[in-house]
Amino acid sequence: MLTKVEVRTRQGDLLSLPLELEDSYGYPVLDISGLDPVKATLVSSSFAQLDGEQYHSSRRQTRNIKLQLGLDPDPETETVRALRKKLYNFFMPKSEVTLRFYDNEDGDILETNIVGRVESCEAALFTAEPAVDISVMCFDPDFFEITPEVVSGSTTSGETPMTIEYVGTVETGIELTLNVNRSLAGFTVYHVPPNDGIRTLDFANVPLVAGDVLKISTVTGAKGATLTRAGVTSSVLYGISPQSNWLELMPGTNTIRVYATGADIPLAIEYINKYGGL
Repeated sequence: MLTKVEVRTRQGDLLSLPLELEDSYGYPVLDISGLDPVKATLVSSSFAQLDGEQYHSSRRQTRNIKLQLGLDPDPETETVRALRKKLYNFFMPKSEVTLRFYDNEDGDILETNIVGRVESCEAALFTAEPAVDISVMCFDPDFFEITPEVVSGSTTSGETPMTIEYVGTVETGIELTLNVNRSLAGFTVYHVPPNDGIRTLDFANVPLVAGDVLKISTVTGAKGATLTRAGVTSSVLYGISPQSNWLELMPGTNTIRVYATGADIPLAIEYINKYGGL
């Protein structure tokens, strides 16, 4: 279950909001909504003389997280007005905030972040039970873990792939790092997601030599390829074939095989677990 929410501003200020009932003053969390999977928009079209419609595509909408915080001041040192003004430092409309949720399941604490923009921060001034209603719009609707997962391996000239058990609930991109220790003309990445459909990514036209570090990112919003040689980093996006697939791990068992002729070359695959809801 959720045990705590932390609010971080771009300036680095931190506000901690425990969800468990405590005999303390401050900001008791009265309600949080918007943590379930967001609604999807489905695109389809109809055809003459055919029943139903033909599915084309789908996408998930933005996430709207709403918090209701009580204002419970220490009567000896604080006032409701002081607490409310302090809250404005974190939830001023238009400002960017990062919400971190702590989920304790059988002693295993899962920490996930989500970034959003404050839409509104409203408080009733004339009430016996003061509270603040806050709305945060998250344009990327996914929650993501703080620490990335790293899987080490090597290229292969055989048929044995690497297996990745992806525990997230929505697809996630990867960053493939190749620590080149010999000359290499090119390679192919074969990815088999849980649905058994093979996806490939070809890298060629950029000869690699010992000492090179090649990084290929398939993360949405950060796709690309860079080569570091003799301390200088440059883009080699042109080395990826236009017919290639930008690989994404899917929930469940994924296999990845980096095929290259010759001796094995060490590599690492880094990814972040992402969740469509808490």
